[in-house]
Amino acid sequence: MNVISANELKTRGISAIEQALAEEPEAIVSVRGKDRFVVLELAQYQHLRECELEVALAEARADVAAGRVVRESPEEHLARLDAMA
Repeated sequence: MNVISANELKTRGISAIEQALAEEPEAIVSVRGKDRFVVLELAQYQHLRECELEVALAEARADVAAGRVVRESPEEHLARLDAMA
């Protein structure tokens, strides 16, 4: 993965990011020699978010199938939360 230093980002701006992303789908931004941030194109970010949502949906479906759910009214839910506090 390409690494862009914070100083390079300050001097070259967005062109440093564009160059790094032309070679690989993401790049690391390092600050004072430590990796701090990851930059990627918006389409790649949206794809990763969709993958996260798909995993969350699969986990929720597995919980429902295994009976790890509580069916209750909003009022019952709030009362249960109050009792837990």
